[in-house]
Amino acid sequence: MKQLEFKEFYQDSQHACLRAVLASVGDRQLAEDLVAEAFTRAWMAWPKVSRHPAPRAWIVRTALNTRVSWWRRRRREVALDGAPEGAAGVVNGTGLAPALLAVLRQLPQRQQEVIVYRVFLDLDTAATAKVLGIAPGTVTAHLSRAVATLRGHLITADNPEVGP
Repeated sequence: MKQLEFKEFYQDSQHACLRAVLASVGDRQLAEDLVAEAFTRAWMAWPKVSRHPAPRAWIVRTALNTRVSWWRRRRREVALDGAPEGAAGVVNGTGLAPALLAVLRQLPQRQQEVIVYRVFLDLDTAATAKVLGIAPGTVTAHLSRAVATLRGHLITADNPEVGP
């Protein structure tokens, strides 16, 4: 029973969670690794995760928390090749336009998180607020600012003759 429920959850959620994490990290390989780790942790704690009000949000939050943990462990390491992190280039096969992904990466972290939960995971304002541990009004404010920034950058990128 546990295996079947988890298998269905994984099949239904894997792509949405990957897109959401990718929107935050901007590197497909890293996003795939983070989502795989999060699903592994979900499998290990499936009775708890299956009762969570938003299991997909649990996966994305776990993946993003894992990224922070990995970053903390690596932050003192020196890159041997001198290439900046995430310099691998454009991400393909994600369903995200490269221009959108580039602008998403420029948003402040909290605005990125709100976009991920509200847009990519389609959570409502209350659920997003609960997952992020912030007030619903704060979610609305961050979403409004993020959308305005995205709109300004993307309109300018699509039509250089029009100012922000």
